[in-house]
Amino acid sequence: MEQDQTTQSAAETREFSAEVGRLLDLVVNALYSDREIFLRELVANAADAIDRRRFASLTEPGLALPQDAGVTIAPDKATRQITISDDGLGMGREELIANLGTIARSGTRAFGETVRDAKPEDRPSLIGQFGVGFYSAFMVADLVEVISRPAGEEAAWVWRSAGRGSFEVAPAERAAPGTDIVLHMKADADEFLEPMRLQTIIRKWADHIAVPIRLMRDGKAEPANKGTALWRRPKSEVTPTEYEDFYRHLGHFFDKPWTTIHWRAEGAMEYAALLFIPDSPPFDPVEGERRSKVRLHVRRMFITDEADLLPPWLRFVQGVVDTEDLPLNVSREMLQSTPVMARIRKAVQNRVLTELKTRASEESKAEAGPIAAEDEDAPAAEPKVDGYLRFWENFGTVLKEGLWEDAGARADIAPLLRFRSTTEEGWTSLADYVSRMKPDQTAIYMLAGDDIEQLRHTPVLEGYKARGFEVLLLTDAIDAFWPERMGDFEGKPLKNARQALADLGAAEEVPESLKPLIEGIRNALADDIAEVQPAAHLTESPVMLVSNAEGADLHMQKLLRRAGRPAWGGKPQLDINPRHPWIEALAMRAAMGESIEEEARLLLDLARVQEGEAPMEPAAFIRRVVSAITAGKTAS
Repeated sequence: MEQDQTTQSAAETREFSAEVGRLLDLVVNALYSDREIFLRELVANAADAIDRRRFASLTEPGLALPQDAGVTIAPDKATRQITISDDGLGMGREELIANLGTIARSGTRAFGETVRDAKPEDRPSLIGQFGVGFYSAFMVADLVEVISRPAGEEAAWVWRSAGRGSFEVAPAERAAPGTDIVLHMKADADEFLEPMRLQTIIRKWADHIAVPIRLMRDGKAEPANKGTALWRRPKSEVTPTEYEDFYRHLGHFFDKPWTTIHWRAEGAMEYAALLFIPDSPPFDPVEGERRSKVRLHVRRMFITDEADLLPPWLRFVQGVVDTEDLPLNVSREMLQSTPVMARIRKAVQNRVLTELKTRASEESKAEAGPIAAEDEDAPAAEPKVDGYLRFWENFGTVLKEGLWEDAGARADIAPLLRFRSTTEEGWTSLADYVSRMKPDQTAIYMLAGDDIEQLRHTPVLEGYKARGFEVLLLTDAIDAFWPERMGDFEGKPLKNARQALADLGAAEEVPESLKPLIEGIRNALADDIAEVQPAAHLTESPVMLVSNAEGADLHMQKLLRRAGRPAWGGKPQLDINPRHPWIEALAMRAAMGESIEEEARLLLDLARVQEGEAPMEPAAFIRRVVSAITAGKTAS
């Protein structure tokens, strides 16, 4: 124990994790031309620390904020330093090491690749997207010190680094809980030592932060931000620029929102909401944290961004919901169980879906003429950067998760879906598909796979094309699962094209000339397939694998295997095309008593390749292909 105490009371130098080392190099070198965002990032972090201390104090009164709590920015030309101080929750030794010396999640390599590929004007937004805002301090400083004292504790610690591979943590002193970030400015960063320049940056990026921000000028602390609750103001009094500025502060974005939804509910429930749907997706919209981060406020006070105000399948929505109907000391348990929160969640979800339906409807009516302006009660939609298809390409994959997870929302999500098709250019909807159905067609046919071009050329589609039946093509992993849950659209069943081949007509009778071949294939592949059948639905390809009508189809089985899960569904059936020249030639050989075992193996491997699978034995497959080609040349 004495050894541990000695270690924690002395200065200690540590190496950055490899990820942070690479990250620092990327931030400084790739984003160097947009250095003013360092102030936005550090001020936003400071304000967040104050909000979190305020929330913690609701259940721990000893953590209460001082009356004048806020963020203070103090430039000092004489020492070439800028100090950013806050009265927030503070950090102890272990938190400084964990939060500033390592990155909680992987992704640095992806960050670097994205930076390299991005246009110069798009690069600043990457800092916010990847959650690495603190490190932007090294754009302007050649030494950064973080002096912090956790609320409720006496000990303070300093973290310092020049951003070149290592950092030091040592005991320090701070009169009150909170954090000071001291930036020792680089020689070419003089502009940021000017109070007027700092004021301009604060007004640009942090004017809507509710926490007071003070800027030191000539020894006096002057207010630097308005700190107004934008969501509480009437829509008619908020300009598009103000919406954009708040959106950028809220989500650390640099673009404009794809749409803005601002409204106030009064009556049975009282709350104000200001929500945004981004114009571009985050780095990992699907694999990232599956949780809504819409902020909950009570009477303007930030409470939490973990209230799950929207379901996971709407997690791309950013914003604030501020209610009058909860106490300031609301507990996490109350957030999950109170009827008030349940009603607010439902109302917010419905409003987002209403906006999406409106935008989708506008897209479909675009060729019919201009759209009437929205009334005051409709969701605000300024600025509209692009049409609904832009939203779909950015967030459609996430939205479809709701079809799988939320039975009550399927009817609302279904009109929002868009698909590629075998007959249409671009995207199409379920409603448009139904309007094009053939008189003798009773179902909506869908085909899921990994690649759109591979799907367009799969043998599965041959029979549908021959009948004139349109098939919707789906390429997201979730597409293998949700259609079964959804069931139907406007009374038309959704069917997997792989498992609905019987809809294309009666099964083909097995001619006598084909029976020896079928028997030979069946015997050669008994361990790998369930059955061999002639297929009327094949018009060009010699062979294809067919899923069992029950259970997982071949694509779903592949996805399950990738995820390390059992792939139920049984052995596939091998369908052969009796009209294909190769099959005809094999039938003649089988009828004469020749062995067709090698050809049967080749047929199976070809069918697997058509499904995007590897041959059973790649070396043997190559040998069989070469042998077949050689035999064909000899015969000719």
